[in-house]
Amino acid sequence: MTKLGTTDLDVFPLNLGGNVFGWTADEATSHAVLDAYADAGGNFVDTSDSYMASVPGNVGGESETIIGSWLRRRGRRDDVVIATKVSQHPERKGLGHDNILAAAEDSLRRLGTDHIDLYYAHFDDEHTPLQESLSAFDELVRSGKVRYVAGSNYSPARLQEALDIQDREGYARWVALQPHYNLVERAGYEDGGLRAIAECEGLAVLPYFALAKGFLTGKYRGEGAGDSPRARGAEAYLDDRGRRVLAALDEVAAAHDAPVTAVSIAWLAARPTVTAPIASARNVAQLDALLQGAKLTLADDEVAALDAASA
Repeated sequence: MTKLGTTDLDVFPLNLGGNVFGWTADEATSHAVLDAYADAGGNFVDTSDSYMASVPGNVGGESETIIGSWLRRRGRRDDVVIATKVSQHPERKGLGHDNILAAAEDSLRRLGTDHIDLYYAHFDDEHTPLQESLSAFDELVRSGKVRYVAGSNYSPARLQEALDIQDREGYARWVALQPHYNLVERAGYEDGGLRAIAECEGLAVLPYFALAKGFLTGKYRGEGAGDSPRARGAEAYLDDRGRRVLAALDEVAAAHDAPVTAVSIAWLAARPTVTAPIASARNVAQLDALLQGAKLTLADDEVAALDAASA
């Protein structure tokens, strides 16, 4: 386990993503994945009120509902850290004060719990003053319905402004940041200012798309693996740089007798400021490689080789 930033939460070094629950994983399969994750020592599940509204026939909140039914069946809540998000549900768009409070109640109902451990502003809402949004998050913490708050998909300038407002007003402070960051998506986080803020402000960093929409599993190499719903997004990375990265991953994976997925997760977990990469599994077989990555330690020269290939 590792400490989540400045909080008192101890979390597993792999944050299980819920963005496939209710999409490529039905309820029974999702429960099997969650069971296997918990049996391996995992305790940190990430979701959103908008997952999986984009799937035909869904309305949003399906992932939360599946996680909630798993929690009820399991009969234990306090040994699982649940993170969810607000601003993108079709009926709860934006970060207006009243909308945040109402969306939190919706999430609590779907999850079947009386508190959310980590509650994110999913995307910045530039049409709402930051102070209005942050005051609502603070109310939720003071009421006990949320333990800690965090931000996702914020620019460096808006992230710093939010933290400054929280400090000035005495609001509950963001403790974590969820950026888009992985072996083939580095510049936006490393060079754009987000990493510097995370280091300075003591934010736990929980990168999403840790496997670059599946590309960093090594499965998508332009050889006809196009039946997956994620194939098009993954194969967008298959340029000269992407092939260099895959070649470097293959070499390190062979040295450890480990899957490429595990090496990709291990590289990200070893980055400065990263607490736990977020990755999802649509079945138990996919989860196994993620769990191997959470336990794998790369040598310095292996990290350097991957850094050079992805530069």
